[in-house]
Amino acid sequence: MLNETHAGGVNPADCTLVIPAYNEERRIRSLLEDVSGFRGHLVFVCDGTDATPAIIGAFAGAHPSLSIRCLTFPARLGKGGGVVAGMEAAATPLVGYMDADGSTALSEMERLFDRLATADGAIGSRWVSGSVLPVRQGFRRRVESRLFNLMVRALFGLEYRDTQCGAKVFRKEALETVLSSIRSTGFEFDVELLWRLRRNGYRVEEVPITWENRDESKVMTSDAKAMLMGMLRLRFG
Repeated sequence: MLNETHAGGVNPADCTLVIPAYNEERRIRSLLEDVSGFRGHLVFVCDGTDATPAIIGAFAGAHPSLSIRCLTFPARLGKGGGVVAGMEAAATPLVGYMDADGSTALSEMERLFDRLATADGAIGSRWVSGSVLPVRQGFRRRVESRLFNLMVRALFGLEYRDTQCGAKVFRKEALETVLSSIRSTGFEFDVELLWRLRRNGYRVEEVPITWENRDESKVMTSDAKAMLMGMLRLRFG
């Protein structure tokens, strides 16, 4: 784990974890407790209208030994826009992001960061051998996920089984090559990021992950339609 540097691992001081937190006041306290053991840097991106920034600020004040930043924006950035804002603010050579819903444990993010000792990027996957899903998504969501993955493969030639899992880490130097070209601000952002990294010759590993579905997913049917239209514009626009 990243609590200390070890053979084949990375230094926690070299890591920043970005967490988009749009109107997360109901569950952000639980997430803050979960990630309080992280010895790297935490960047929260808040672009909502509730008390999320105040809760994060209070927690940071009560835990001065932790490196916590909270970026606030007056208008909605979207999932992709929020992640990009956090990545651009990161000053470390290794940068990752995770969802605020707590589906991915901190230990899993630490394990992904360790993969950057030999790779340009590492993404958690729920659909490769070795993944553990204590609480799975519903049947409809699983079907939608597989159909979406088929479209990603057909449109972009990406061979990843799971582009949408909210657990990804990268070398900052690789991100700096592609971030200025990113056009997606919605949930299709993950696909564009991976596509542009591959086109620039970077190697991103797909890693089995332990992932526990949370009931409060913010991806709605309208978001799925927007993701599809966004991908079509990206590929053919």
